[in-house]
Amino acid sequence: MKIDKPWGYEIIWANTETYVGKVLYINAGHRLSKQYHKIKEETVYVVEGVLLNYEDDGSITRINPGHSFHVNVGQIHRFGAGSEDVKLVEVSTPHLKDVIRIEDDYSR
Repeated sequence: MKIDKPWGYEIIWANTETYVGKVLYINAGHRLSKQYHKIKEETVYVVEGVLLNYEDDGSITRINPGHSFHVNVGQIHRFGAGSEDVKLVEVSTPHLKDVIRIEDDYSR
C-alpha cells in the first residue's frame, strides 16, 4: 500500500500483529516530523542516499547507505534528506498511529 506524504511517500509491504515493514522515500531537502513514540519501536536500514537524523540536542547524525539506526520507545527523532533523495527500509512494532509530533514542517 502506497501512502503519499508531504515529504515523499511510504510503501507498507508487511503489516502483521507483531511487526510492520515499510519502504520510505524522502525527497531531497525534506524531513519528517520531530517525533517520538510511546509504544512503537523501529529500526531503519538506509538503501540509497544519506539519511539525516536531527537529534534532540541540535546535532545531526548521518546514516550512510548500508547502515541501520534503531529508535527506542520514547526517543525523540526526526529523519530527513539533504541534497539527495533517501530510500530506507523500516521494520517496527505494529503501532502505526503511535506518533507524537513535536514539530512539523507541514503543519500536521
